[in-house]
This record gives sequence, C-alpha cells and structure tokens, in this order.
Amino acid sequence: MFRTALRNVLAHKARLLMTVLAVMLGVAFVSGTLVFTDTLGNAFRNQSAKSYDNVAVSIETYAGDDEKTPGIDDATLEKIRGLDGVASATGRVDGFAGVADPDGKLIGNGWSNTGANFAPGKDGKDAQYTFVEGSGPAKNGSVALDKDTASKGKYKVGDPVRVATNGPVKEYTLSGIFTTEDGAVNAGGSLVLFDTPTAQQLYLKPGVFQNATVSAAGGVSDQTLLDEIEPLLPEDATAQTGKALADKQAKDIESGLTSLNTMLLAFAGIALFVGIFLIANTFTMLIAQRTRELALMRAIGATRRQVKRSVLLEAAFVGTLASVIGFLLGLGLATGLRSAMGVMGGKIPAGPLVVSPTAVISAFAVGVLITVLAAWLPARRASKIAPVAAMSSVHATASVKSLVVRNSIGGVITLLGSAGIVGGAATGGTGGRQLVAAGAFFALIGVIILIPLLSRPVIALVRPLLKKLFGVSGKLASQNAVRNPRRTGATASALAIGLTLVTGISVLGVTLGQAIDKMTTDNIKADYMVSMASGDSLDESALTALSKADGVAALSPQQASSLQVDGEYHSASGVTPGDVEKVFSLTTESGSLASLKDGQVAVGSKTAKSNGWKTGDTLPVTFEDEKKGEVTIGATYEQNEFLSPFVLPKELADRHSASTRPEIREIWIKADGGASKANEQSIVDALGDNPAMSVMDRQDIRDMFGGFINTALNIMYGLLAMALLIAVLGVVNTLAMSVFERQQEIGMLRAIGLDRGRVKRMIRLEAVVISVFGAVIGVGLGVFLGWAIGRTLSSDIPGYALVIPWDRLGVFLLLAGLVGVLASLWPARSAAKLNMLTAIKTE
Repeated sequence: MFRTALRNVLAHKARLLMTVLAVMLGVAFVSGTLVFTDTLGNAFRNQSAKSYDNVAVSIETYAGDDEKTPGIDDATLEKIRGLDGVASATGRVDGFAGVADPDGKLIGNGWSNTGANFAPGKDGKDAQYTFVEGSGPAKNGSVALDKDTASKGKYKVGDPVRVATNGPVKEYTLSGIFTTEDGAVNAGGSLVLFDTPTAQQLYLKPGVFQNATVSAAGGVSDQTLLDEIEPLLPEDATAQTGKALADKQAKDIESGLTSLNTMLLAFAGIALFVGIFLIANTFTMLIAQRTRELALMRAIGATRRQVKRSVLLEAAFVGTLASVIGFLLGLGLATGLRSAMGVMGGKIPAGPLVVSPTAVISAFAVGVLITVLAAWLPARRASKIAPVAAMSSVHATASVKSLVVRNSIGGVITLLGSAGIVGGAATGGTGGRQLVAAGAFFALIGVIILIPLLSRPVIALVRPLLKKLFGVSGKLASQNAVRNPRRTGATASALAIGLTLVTGISVLGVTLGQAIDKMTTDNIKADYMVSMASGDSLDESALTALSKADGVAALSPQQASSLQVDGEYHSASGVTPGDVEKVFSLTTESGSLASLKDGQVAVGSKTAKSNGWKTGDTLPVTFEDEKKGEVTIGATYEQNEFLSPFVLPKELADRHSASTRPEIREIWIKADGGASKANEQSIVDALGDNPAMSVMDRQDIRDMFGGFINTALNIMYGLLAMALLIAVLGVVNTLAMSVFERQQEIGMLRAIGLDRGRVKRMIRLEAVVISVFGAVIGVGLGVFLGWAIGRTLSSDIPGYALVIPWDRLGVFLLLAGLVGVLASLWPARSAAKLNMLTAIKTE
C-alpha cells in the first residue's frame, strides 16, 4: 500500500499541485512567523544583555521638578562612589529632544526622539557611546548626534543643529557623531547628547539625576554591591542588579513578541483553515475519479482499512513535500519581514536568523497534520466503496440520507451560532463580544455545512440572467455549478470564510471611523490644534507666543489637572475663560460658562447627575497639590469628549499644580477667517518653526483620530490576503479537476456544435458563479458579524451608528467575479484544447 500511495501521488502530481501550493503557503506563514519572532527576540535580548554588560547595579527614580520626587543628587552619587568595591558610578538624565532636518521637519517618529547627558569617565569616554567622528559635548551650546540621525539630517561635525526640547527650539554646534545600542535609536528615533549641566537644566534641575549605573571593581559581586547601595538611596529610588534588569527586559521583550506571534499565527491558522477545503475537495474529486481503480483494489483483496490508509499516505506525502517547500519559503519570508522593518524605519539589532526546533517541528506538524486531517473524510468515503457496485459507476454520489443528516446538523449549528451572535450583541461589553465570537465560530461552521444546500436556490436566481446574456454557455455554466453541490460548496466556502472576515472588519472599521469622525467634528470649533510630536506637555512659553500671533481670534489650552471630592478623584481640564467655548462645542445645561472668569468651575452633566450636584453647589475639594479648598459649580454642560468632567479656569489649575511646569497637552486655536495657509504660517512662525511641535488643522485632527482605524484595516487586509489567495487556488483546482473529470462530456458538446470560444466561456462563467456565490455568503455573514460586534462597542462610543460600506461590498463582489475569471484561465484553455475524439473515448 505504501508503494501504491507513492505511485498515485506521482501519477496525479499535476492535480495535486494546488494542494501543495495551499499547504506550502500556510506552512510558510507559520514557519515565517515563528522564525521572525524568534530572531527578533534573540536580537533584542542580546542587545539588552550587551547594554548591561558593565553594569553591576542600576538605580532608577521617578524624579520630577517637585520636592516629592527629588531624584539622585550629587551628594548621594558621591557616597555611592565612595563605597568599597565601586569602580564607577554614573548619573543619567534624559527627556525629549527633536532634531530638525534641512527642511525644518522632525527627524524620527516623535515618541522615541530622546535627549540625554554625556557622562564621561576619567578617560573622557562614556561607555554607552562609541564616537566615530568628533567627541562628546563638553560645554553648553554643543551637542552630539547618533550616526543615523546625523546621516538623515546631513550633519557634519561643526555644523549648527536646531534642537527642540519641550520649550523653544535652540541652535547648537555639533561636536561629535556616535553609535549606540540605545533602544530609542533602534526603534527609529533619534538621540541627542548634551553636557550634563545642560541636560539637568532642560529635563530636571541642576545637580540632580533621574537614574544611575554602577560598575563593580574586580572580585565584588553585584548582589553585595546592591546591598551596600540600597540604604543610601532616597525613598523614591529603586535599585537592582544589571543582570536582573537585563533579565526583566528580556521577559518584557518576550511578552511583547508573544502578542505579535499570537496575532500572526491566528491569521496563519485562518489561511490553513481555508486550505482544508481545498485539500478535502482535491482528494474527494481524486477518489471520485478513481472509483473503479479503488474498487479493483477491493476486488483483489484490499481491505477497507488498507484503502483508507493508502489515501491517507498520499495525503502525508503531499503534506511532507509542501511542508519542506513551505518551511524554506518561510525562512525567506522571515528574512523579508526583517528587511521590511528596516525600510520602514525600525532598526533591528544585528544577529543571526534563529531557526528553533519548535519552528521546524511546528511547521512540519502543521503541514502534514492539516493535509492528513483534511483527507480523512475523503479517505473514509473511499474505504466504503463496494467492489461490485463501484465497477459499474464512474462517480460515487452521496446518499439522500447523508445529505439530509448533513443539512439537519448544519441547520442546528447555524441557529445556535446565530442565537449566540444576537445574544452577544444584546448583552454588550466584553462578555457580549466573547459570546459573539463563540457564536460566530458556530455560525460559520453551520453555514459551511449548509452551503451545498444553499447553492441550488441561490445560483438558480441568476440562471435566467446567464442564459439571456450568454446563451447556451450561460445555461450550461449555471447547471454545472450545481451539479455537485458538495464540490461547489467546498470551493465557495473557502472564499466565504475569507470574505466573512474581510467584510466584518470593513463594516466595523468604517462604522467606528465615522463615529470617531463625527465625535471630532461635533465637539470641536477650533481651526487648529498644537501639540508636541512626542506626546509630552507643551511649555508655557508656547501659549504666550501664540497669544501674540497674528490671526489668532481665541485660544485655550487643555491643561491636565485633577481634584478630589469626598475622597474620589476626578480629572480636570484647565482652560482659558471666555475662549474655551469658542474652540470647543459646549452646550450649557444650567448656569453659564462666563462664571469661569469668576474662579468658578463647570462640571459635565453626567458627572453632576451621578453625584447629585447642581449649579450653585459649593464642593469641598483637595487639589492636585494636596491643598484643601472649595469650588463653586458655575455651570453644567453636556459632556465633551475632548474635555475632562471638571473644567477649571487656567489660573486655578496653575495655582494648585503639583508641578512647577503645567501639563499642557494641547493648545486649541480659533483663527480669524478660519483655516488658511497664512494663519497656519503665522502659528508656525510664532512657535519659532519648532520641528517638535505639531500644528494640525481640522482635517489633520480628524485624520489623526481616525487614521489608526484605516491603518488597522489595511494590516488586517494584508494578513487575510494569504487566506484569499488559497481560496483562489481552490477555485482553480476545482475547475481544473472538473475539466479532467468531464472530458467525455466536453468532447460531446464540441461534437454537437459548441465551439472552443463557447467552451471557454462556459468554464469561465462557472468559475464566476461559484466565486460570486461564495462572496455573497461571505459578505452577508460578514455584515451580520460587523453589526453584532459594533453593538457590543456602541455604549463606549458616542454617536455610534451602523454604517454599511456599500461601495466596498460592491468592490468585494466585483473582485470575486474577477477572481473567477482569472482562476478559470488555465482550466478554460485546457478544456478548449481537448481533442474531440479523444475526449469522447475517455471513460
């Protein structure tokens, strides 16, 4: 039986090609994902370990510019340096620093643009940085840049460099260019080194460090040094050995990559699930075409078990071959993903491609098991072929009883799944989404089981149209599409699964996008929003500068603050009285916002109602600086998504700020005459053409809040492309094998006058009908799922309303038709080229 299975594989290698391709693509996805994440993890772990090679103890604080978080002062650092066993102790301070390119634009992505102090030892070198040109900054007015940033900005030693921190942009002289293993640089950001006093002045306060690293003298253990250092540290400081910190970072890296790994493997699983239908269809058709051959084997003594084992062995051969090719392709995919990250700005540390035993075993286990499992049902049917009955039958057909049982089971599962989806939509929240997910799984399985039953009535609807437009070819195509409902169902199911997910994601994405867009336009009157590219707070000087800018009619900060009422924390927004209502859409429910000018506060209506407060009430509060006082509610307003539940006059927020530097997240501006190039340029000029500050108009604001949804949709489409590609291969496979199976019929049609052109058209239309049928099922189920998931999110999203993207759904159906046409090119050409007489003689 082993030799028989091998000969069958070799004899039908052309018909098994699509199965090999489907398994190969799935295995490539799995192995590529595992190798890529293993390689990424190994590279970052090595980088982390390398960066702590000479660190015996690492000290961290949450140092700020207030007295509660004092940081590590020079005196503490000197005490640490005086301990026996300490070779050196280096203080570190860092924060945001953005560098402008020659066009004045920010180099880097904002959130990973960093500034730090250059801390040379007795030899004049800082172990964390290796200078390739020049030297480290030794005085105020000079800086050093990492090599990548200097290259992007075309800077050379001695050039002036415009650097922005959280305050106004300043010009420095470039003293040197260095390389580093710093994570921010590897993430695509930039690193600017200042001399220590300048860095302390910019980010903290003179004579104070946020962090410190300590190296040990020879023969002293890290733990011993840690035990001696801990009693010297301030209360807010924590210390751990360099090895412990490296291990912690390695675990964090592992945790982060696990999420990426899980997501990619989930999509690989979808692709393999779709491939199951192609594999099962292939073996089902092969067995149908080999009915007499299998019957003869039974007649000469082969048992049912041997026939079944023979088919499964064929599947194992195919799976093994596909796994080998897929694994090699996966290695290429992993290498390509690594290179792509570099092109997109992410710098991955150097390191070898890591091929772990887990990746190898998983890839081959997945490829072989999926193929064998998918072939199990066809193998089981093959083993049931009766020798005598099969000798006089070309095709084994499903019994009426088996179809009734199948449809009954499919109907029950579909109803249970649909009930779960509707129940989850009604429940809402996290629990509702879990119920929808479970219901979606069962509904999808149920629909897949029912697809053969659905094929006849659905395709019958378009039969008159096909006959009218394409004549005999159209009529024959519609009849051929439903001749074998199981085969049509299996082929259409692959497309239906892919399009269910794509449609559901599209409906949900477009609905959420429009809800967020509506929230943005309904809550904002401002023409511009100014913020830091890094996400940090703006300096007070930016507010002062903008208040003097030409064309500014009104402006208000959104200054983060907080207060406690009866022990309960409430977030608050510090704003400019008189201007806040000009930059935000605020509907007053009681009182007047003019009361903000008198030092009173405004409260969101939901917060006021939930606490039983009303206009005129005086509330005892504890402010952010922990001082106690009272505030009077001067107005209640309909909640605005861009403001906190409490709105305070900026003067009150400043007076009780816990920090000497107010936390101004954004500045909102209403311009004379609305948004214009002149007004925007006036704002940019007032800010000193600062590359670290972002000036957005209303469209930019809408794009910022809604852009991540479009990005997420594009990523999802890309990841689902593999599943759709396998579904297309399924259509090609079904048609090609169907043409082989129907050679005699096609020869007869040619003999009675159907020319080659109409034979091609018949095959193409058959492919289009099957593809569009699968697409219609997928789109319908996808819309249902998109609605259900959206309902579970509706309570958290103001203004939520279901939006069905008819244009995208139309595109999906058109693409399905195009897929059918493309998939039919080879089978249609093969059918048209059949020799008429040879085909008629074929059995």
